Amino acid sequence: MPESLNLWSNWQRVIEISANSLLFYILIIAMVRIVGKRTTSEFNNFDWIINVAVGSLAASGILLRNVTTVDAIAAILVLAACQFFTTKMVLRSKKVADLVKAEPTLLTHKGDCLRDAMKRTRISEEEIKTALRAAGITANSDANWVVLETNGTMSVIPRQDVHWRDADALSDVNCPAELES
Repeated sequence: MPESLNLWSNWQRVIEISANSLLFYILIIAMVRIVGKRTTSEFNNFDWIINVAVGSLAASGILLRNVTTVDAIAAILVLAACQFFTTKMVLRSKKVADLVKAEPTLLTHKGDCLRDAMKRTRISEEEIKTALRAAGITANSDANWVVLETNGTMSVIPRQDVHWRDADALSDVNCPAELES
């Protein structure tokens, strides 16, 4: 027998959900303003997980009767504080940064695909070609490097007469040992 549609509870429940929605809306705006722009920028893995968790907690606090509004607000505030202090620690400590943040990874070098890096990061040659085309490059050999960034995007550095170790912007990129020399 099919379950009946749950289209309506009562006015009191609608008012409760509406009030909670407004409260969480204000809380999330305040959190974004306090924690900073990184909560709405292109996410790295860490930021993405925090934002998904905040959204889930807000939805739970708005809709679920067994999750009180104060419980959900407390959880959101703790996550926001953890993210704020973790990002502060990342700026101050390389050890914390290494623990928390992913490393950018070199995927191609002078037009050659680095298969081990591609396999490790699960990036296909087709995805690299898409990034090259987006950068206006039509031949693999016209790119010095393609880097998988910590937020999942790919950066394409066009062909230049520069050695890997002289490219300051690539100093934090994970690359094969044979390129280090």
